[in-house]
Amino acid sequence: MMGIFRRIGSLFNRSALDREIEAELAAHICMRIEDNIAAGMSRREATRDARLRFGNATVTKERVAAMDTNLLLSSLWADARYALRQFAKNPGFAITAILMIALGTGASVAIFAFVDAALLKPLPYRDPTRIASVTETVKLMGRANLSYPDYLDWKRMNTVFQSFDVYAGGGDLLNTPTGAMPVPGLRVTDGFFRTLGVHPMLGRDFYEGEDLPGTGNTVILSYAGWQKWFAGRQDILGQKATLSGIPYTIVGVLPKDFDFAPRGGMQFWLPFHAKGSCDLRRSCHGLEGIARLKDGVTMQAALAEMQSIAAQLERQYPGDNRGQGAAVDPLSEIIVGDIRPILLTLLAGAGLLMVIASVNVASLLLVRSESRKREFALRGALGASRIRLIRQFLVESFVMVAVGSSIGVGLSFAAMRILMGLIPEFMMSQMPFLVGLGLNNHVLAFAIGISGLSLLLFALTPMLRLPLLSIRDGLAEGGRASAGRLWRRLGANLVIVELAIAVVLLVGAGLLAKSFYRLLHVDVHFHPEHLALVGVMVPETLYPKDQDVMTLQRKLTDRISALPGVESVGLTSTPPVSFNGNTDWIRFVGRPYDGQHIEVNMRDVSADYIHTLQAKLMRGRLFTDAEDDTKPKVVIINQTLAKMYFPNQDPIGQRFGNTDLDPKSLKEIIGVVDDIKEGSLDSEIWPAVYYPINQDQDRYFTMIVRTSEAEGSMLPTLVNTIHEVDRGLGTDNPIGFMDRIQQGPSTYLHRSSAWLVGGFAAIALILSVVGLYGVIAYSVSQRTREIGVRMALGAQRGSISQMVLKEASWLTAAGIGGGLICAIGAAILMRKLLFGTAVWDAPTLCGVALVLGASALLASYIPARRAASVDPMIALRCE
Repeated sequence: MMGIFRRIGSLFNRSALDREIEAELAAHICMRIEDNIAAGMSRREATRDARLRFGNATVTKERVAAMDTNLLLSSLWADARYALRQFAKNPGFAITAILMIALGTGASVAIFAFVDAALLKPLPYRDPTRIASVTETVKLMGRANLSYPDYLDWKRMNTVFQSFDVYAGGGDLLNTPTGAMPVPGLRVTDGFFRTLGVHPMLGRDFYEGEDLPGTGNTVILSYAGWQKWFAGRQDILGQKATLSGIPYTIVGVLPKDFDFAPRGGMQFWLPFHAKGSCDLRRSCHGLEGIARLKDGVTMQAALAEMQSIAAQLERQYPGDNRGQGAAVDPLSEIIVGDIRPILLTLLAGAGLLMVIASVNVASLLLVRSESRKREFALRGALGASRIRLIRQFLVESFVMVAVGSSIGVGLSFAAMRILMGLIPEFMMSQMPFLVGLGLNNHVLAFAIGISGLSLLLFALTPMLRLPLLSIRDGLAEGGRASAGRLWRRLGANLVIVELAIAVVLLVGAGLLAKSFYRLLHVDVHFHPEHLALVGVMVPETLYPKDQDVMTLQRKLTDRISALPGVESVGLTSTPPVSFNGNTDWIRFVGRPYDGQHIEVNMRDVSADYIHTLQAKLMRGRLFTDAEDDTKPKVVIINQTLAKMYFPNQDPIGQRFGNTDLDPKSLKEIIGVVDDIKEGSLDSEIWPAVYYPINQDQDRYFTMIVRTSEAEGSMLPTLVNTIHEVDRGLGTDNPIGFMDRIQQGPSTYLHRSSAWLVGGFAAIALILSVVGLYGVIAYSVSQRTREIGVRMALGAQRGSISQMVLKEASWLTAAGIGGGLICAIGAAILMRKLLFGTAVWDAPTLCGVALVLGASALLASYIPARRAASVDPMIALRCE
């Protein structure tokens, strides 16, 4: 066998082949010289005669090498043709084996392509491993946004960053001939793109200091924004773009392949001009940071220094920075952190499916090799060496793997396109690493690698049996009785492995499906059916005063409420089932205060908001539309806040304010509502405070409309009505609330993982049951004589069936038992993907055991029935 590999290797290593030929040629020349000397020649004459007889050494080497190569290729081609003839004689075996290889390869390669794009391929920035995400931390939410004063201090005091910049999300209204259109934009400090190592393809980057207040209004376009809004005009530099009523000068266009995944899909990049009370207030946190580490500085060292600086600022500003820490993480971890466990789970599932497919093919090859034992014994008797027979196995396995893997790679490409199409557009903007997903060098190398492992397994399976063969025994047995004994030993073990893997996949799919079901049935404490949402953007240039915004909101509410099919209208600064954030720090009047921040969700809502949601008022009252900034400040809290800070006490009438209890900040609690789900479906309920929107205006708000008909049909009417009120208003993301829940990131991730692992599990169930059927059926066929003897001696047909089913039951029980133990271990590894479901969920484990057990016994019933119907006279006569 080593000789075969050496000769094949010589085709690709010419120097090794030349050395072999030179050594052989030198040996022949020496032998000729000795013969000439023995014939009476002098050594000089003998040497000259030998060299003349063998001719030019280089020409001889080329001729011998060509003959050796041609002979080997000709022999391999003959083996390949013989393999194809064998497959044609056994089409059932060939098609089954090739399809199993294609199925396992296709699933594994498709999922690996996503893993490679998300986890292995470096980010498309200069030295991406040195780019870090830098934020603050708080006890309630872990990672938290930076304040602008903290950013300035961190930038000034650190010694570990080569550069440090921040960005803040948002959006603007772009003036177009058809009206104001909302566009995604990002405010960044002047060195943002230099920190990433990205240069505009047209124009320039922001100058140093261009983000300071008072500098000119400039903007850099993304490539997509340049194409969409300006038709890719080459003279775009120096042109004006009016955003939210303010003219900006276009100074650059970013490369086509650039996207910033943490805020994907941004089209307009503006310099960060610190203005307004939030930007200049240390307690207002709305920024995220990125930094480039200095050479030789590790993430751990950078984290240690930033934590030290955060602690120093906490001592210096105890009121604003109490409990504010620091977080420094690789930017890649921030981008793919949420999807990493899902991708690894799917890759493991695809790998297990590949193992099942490989085990099935290996078992088929083992049976086939046993049935061909007479053939190989006869070929050995006619002079074929064991190496020659092994080479035949290698070639047959290579042909089978080559065809199956080629089909599998084609299937994987189709699967990639299908999976990409299932990802919502809003999520794709956060996954720029998936752009160009396909059969790149890494993916093809992975496909070749698993194909090579399959080839090794499929070639070794019959090879391991071949040295045990005896020519005489092979000619005598014809491969029948021996095959039965071997298959009952090895085949049974393989089936146990298949069943165990199937259990792991089925349990994983069951747990993920139950998690998804429970996620969709989370009690959000309001009625999301028949709710339509439309975001509204109000330009400051058109409505500069809070009173102007309030008047506009009332006008919009009146117009929408008058539409047919509309039952009620509410406004909110942040719609439910969005995220836990937009928090406020509060301090209760009349209670001791130790400086610890009491952090709560903060939402501005209209008087009819709670009524529109049909959320439950637990006590007190709701807001009235008359409660504007001329009236005493009032708030509504949720039950979680009431239970946490007013246990066994009525919170109505209690007051709180900011951490300094500034008299202007004091507010009175007038009501308590049920725990409306403000965060994602799989998040915890946080304490929440609801302020009257008339007392705290926001120029971006969401209209929530309860309809008496299908909310989807109302969306165009709602958008048109808003534009009829003022064409200068922007509308954003009109959607029905149930669709919003279904398309949410947490829902999508749970749904996709459940469906994909469920698909793997279904295929694994089929393959494992088919494998068990094959083992039992082949065992019955090999024990025909034994069954005939038993029946001739008086055994009843029922006892024969029981004997076969007992064998199947032991295999099934062993596979399920081992699989359940492995499944619990696998569930522990993927527990981050589970929601409201324990890793040892008894109904799921029992359900999988029952389904797989029933399927396995049903598959075993057919060969058991066949065994019971054997005619003993015919069986004994055939044997």
